[in-house]
Amino acid sequence: MIDDIDRLHYEKLLNEQGFSLICGIDEAGRGPLAGPVCAAAVILPNGLIIPGVNDSKKLTEKKREQLFDAIIDNAVAYSIAFATVEEIEEMNILNATMLAMKRACEGLDPKPDFAIIDGNKTPKLDCPAYSIVKGDSLSQSIAAASILAKVSRDRLITKAAEQYPQYFFEKHKGYGTALHTEMIQKYGPCPIHRKSFLKKILKENK
Repeated sequence: MIDDIDRLHYEKLLNEQGFSLICGIDEAGRGPLAGPVCAAAVILPNGLIIPGVNDSKKLTEKKREQLFDAIIDNAVAYSIAFATVEEIEEMNILNATMLAMKRACEGLDPKPDFAIIDGNKTPKLDCPAYSIVKGDSLSQSIAAASILAKVSRDRLITKAAEQYPQYFFEKHKGYGTALHTEMIQKYGPCPIHRKSFLKKILKENK
């Protein structure tokens, strides 16, 4: 079990190398069948621990909502950005995710002097950066970004449920649950579905 103090390990190493504005970056929504992919970038004050901040997937929806506000209130800077369904279809989900991360980082003011990113791929940024596998569990900054991205995307998809109520987006947030699959097979895709993700589902329905 990693405690909150350990989550500053990477940030402290970078502080010791002279970097002071360290940005954590993470995404939400690579796997769903519908909606954009979201990325967030967060610069927290050096040494700050926000109790409870962890990989967003390990938190309840209620806890994520609470921490979302705490992160925004305490951040030196934060930025949330998306890559659209059209961009996902055009350039594939990996490249669209990198684009969303780049947009999030570019939206920060002040600009970071170093970025740490969840995963094993690093987008092309205007500052030095490296990726950390399972970074959302190992770094306070990346975990904070994961929460901002997850909450922001969930809110957007829940809003889409008002326009497309037959798919119950508010329940599954666009992920490939049994309910979502059943509704796609019943009604066909809507404009926010990622058509390239639905080939197997639509083929089975023929």
